Amino acid sequence: MSWELDDDHREFQATCRSFVDREVRPLVEPSEAAGTFPAELWKPLGAAGLLGLVTPAAHGGADGDGLAVALLAEELSRASGGIAVTALVSAYMAAPHIVRHGTAAQQERWLPPLASGEAVASIAVTEPGTGSDVAGVTTTARRSDEGWVLNGRKMYITNAGLADLLIVAARTGDPGRGGVTLFLVEGTAAGLSTGRPLAKMGWHSSDTREVVLDDVTVAADAVLGQENRGFYQIMEAFQLERIALAGMGVGHAAECLELAMDYARQREAFGAPLTHLQTIRHKLALMEIELESARLVTYQAAARLDAGHPEASRSVARAKYVSAVACNRIVDDAVQLFGGAGFVEESPVARHYRDARILRIGGGTDEIQLEILTRGMAS
Repeated sequence: MSWELDDDHREFQATCRSFVDREVRPLVEPSEAAGTFPAELWKPLGAAGLLGLVTPAAHGGADGDGLAVALLAEELSRASGGIAVTALVSAYMAAPHIVRHGTAAQQERWLPPLASGEAVASIAVTEPGTGSDVAGVTTTARRSDEGWVLNGRKMYITNAGLADLLIVAARTGDPGRGGVTLFLVEGTAAGLSTGRPLAKMGWHSSDTREVVLDDVTVAADAVLGQENRGFYQIMEAFQLERIALAGMGVGHAAECLELAMDYARQREAFGAPLTHLQTIRHKLALMEIELESARLVTYQAAARLDAGHPEASRSVARAKYVSAVACNRIVDDAVQLFGGAGFVEESPVARHYRDARILRIGGGTDEIQLEILTRGMAS
């Protein structure tokens, strides 16, 4: 089997690269300085078909696949992790829940505007005391005459301050995996509020906040999927989310390797370019080996997910881990090669260094991926 991209995906990759160079890169520095996602980018993203890759064509999407999502994530992250994750959360971490489990009415209401960039979505699962342990969600939803009333707090929620729609995980049953339900909550709902934007190490141009639900009333038809099956729906959605995050790792690493190679060719030390030093050449070669390894594992995982391969979930966990770790090593090596020039804020490698660290945490930590890969080992 060849792991070269086919013509369709190679053409899509080129389309993404062109879009990012033309539309995204000019907005990176202003959005980083402002600490906000450039709102003017939503509609161009939608018009280019980049927000609906896994949305059915009947709802304005492209009927695409996970490999396309990985390629998009890679290209967006070459420019900016903060901009990339904002779009990816709305289109490929929140919206797929509606694609898979939404009613016809929910799909008709939300999928077209999300695919076009006219609406933004967020997914609110993590809580102040509950991160990797999704089954430990404590936000509650109780039945009322009007439908459901939600109470609780969510933390570290990407797009919270931008969201027209939040997909909220709340407890509707007994403790544990079987008592969690997902709800569609509009951003303007009474009783819903968000904290100030959190000051983060990286992803400066993404919006991350606390979400507070104080007697938020939603209609009975706001349930997304099956009651008390939310945990399993979240686990299912994690597969594409982790492909997107692995793709981001490949993108950060690819950009930093390219920047490091250019710098090594131009920077002189001891009377010659850095590339004349064997230690530098070997370091660049090792960076390229790690990048290509992460890229191949990520593409394979996406292809397996698309094909329904029986080992898809293990491949996805492997890709998430390998890409995140390799990315962090490569961007660190790039900063080291740049020396002092890589430590100043205006250096692109410094921004990638900051943005890369979260990839070993978000969407399932390194430790969670290793646990997936070692299940059954102790039996």
